[in-house]
Amino acid sequence: MNALLLGAGGFIGNHLATRLKAEGYYVCGIDLKYPEFNKSACDEFLIGDLRDNEFCKRSITSKYNEVYQLAADMGGAGYIFSGDNDFNVMHNSALINLNVINCCIEQNIPTVFYSSSACIYPKHNQKDFLNPMCSEESAYPAEPDSEYGWEKLFSERLYLSASRNHQLNVKIARFHNVYGTHGTFDNGKEKAPAALCRKIAEATNNGEIEIWGSGNQTRSFLYIDDCLDGIRKLMNSNFEGPVNIGSEEMISINDFAKLIISISGKTISIKNIDGPVGVNGRTSHNALAIEKIGWQPHHTLLQGITKTYKWINDQVQATSKSII
Repeated sequence: MNALLLGAGGFIGNHLATRLKAEGYYVCGIDLKYPEFNKSACDEFLIGDLRDNEFCKRSITSKYNEVYQLAADMGGAGYIFSGDNDFNVMHNSALINLNVINCCIEQNIPTVFYSSSACIYPKHNQKDFLNPMCSEESAYPAEPDSEYGWEKLFSERLYLSASRNHQLNVKIARFHNVYGTHGTFDNGKEKAPAALCRKIAEATNNGEIEIWGSGNQTRSFLYIDDCLDGIRKLMNSNFEGPVNIGSEEMISINDFAKLIISISGKTISIKNIDGPVGVNGRTSHNALAIEKIGWQPHHTLLQGITKTYKWINDQVQATSKSII
């Protein structure tokens, strides 16, 4: 099997390349950059811009059995919810997906995976901190909380229309806050798990960290290995999606920080400050994933974040020593 992995330099893409290689795939990766923290497992890695239609046409060819489309302009709350990056988020990602799906149709790619997001779910269903509604059928009437979510919803419909009109075998997963090792944690695009791990790793004992918002906002977080299992289960199923790939283990952001602080062994206080936070509550609903693809996560939040904190702490300490 030959796989073309778009967004192979990113966090999930980098891990997925390793997984596909372990399953015996020949993998070609494409991204604007190589993975930041380790060498890619891809057999071939092309540096290029998927917004460039000519590059897409040269790169997406009929030799591939599967295309995995993970490339997007995205980041954490500080990037997505500030409002400063809305045009780039929508323009860049939409252009990538328009180019990619057209090339997949022209080249008769047998199967195409598209990574959507829980950010497509309506704001009006996520006002309750403790009882958010994020089951797949609740996506409409649409009211995503960000331009990132609107673009993801548009692209879901783009891929589904390709399935209907061009008989393309499409698979769509809605990821919920995927985290783990070998992901960005200090470049302004990091998501909450990595940002909290970094802040706690950098803090001194009896120090303080800042958290945006009241800290009562709730989320669930999915460890990367479980995400990869979900992708592969979906790809090997007869189900098109969209389907949630996330955890149902919901926790408030303040309690999440306290969990990481306990792992660190430090005594650290929390200061809640104004900042972009997104919806009040969000967690995955996995009934459809269990029914249609036989998947549910196996790592608890404690297990996954323990591994992640250790890795990020090692990076922070190594950087501190190099500066000294």
